[in-house]
Amino acid sequence: MVKDVGERLWLNAPSPIGEAVRALEHSENVVLDAPDIEGVVLRYGTLYGPDTWYAPDGEIGRQMKERKYPNIGSGEGMTSFIHVDDAADVCVAFVEGGMPGVYNVVDDEPAAANEWMPAFAESVGAKPPRRVPAWLAKVIAGKALVEWSTRSRGATNQKVKRALGWRPRHPSWRRGFEDSLG
Repeated sequence: MVKDVGERLWLNAPSPIGEAVRALEHSENVVLDAPDIEGVVLRYGTLYGPDTWYAPDGEIGRQMKERKYPNIGSGEGMTSFIHVDDAADVCVAFVEGGMPGVYNVVDDEPAAANEWMPAFAESVGAKPPRRVPAWLAKVIAGKALVEWSTRSRGATNQKVKRALGWRPRHPSWRRGFEDSLG
């Protein structure tokens, strides 16, 4: 099965991210190339909402409150979010009759770290995140985290919207953070 151009994975990401992404691609290909099934791959964005890392009592929420989750470099790395309720809705829709293929399950608005991090902090009752220069973060946390934080790119949900006629209940992380995390 040929994957849409918009569905490309970051295969040349630095170690150890690159290895993990290549393993993910292999797993996806096993599903898509299986002879007796119509494979569906759902690539969920960063999940937020109750019982996730991105909840007031979740791991990232806790780190944000303790000011241990800094914005690295220029804050231009992109994240695509999806509320857990929207993720569940898409899963159910595919079980009930989705077409084979690879689909990004994300909201309508990929976000740069310098946009979403202060909004997330506010929504969980934390101070705005500190900014750490990329060179310093690389020394402390390594190249992979810095690359992820500064070079990651968002994803589009257009294919899943077309395939299912789906619209997220939380079309933007901005409103979703306000409505479900505060």
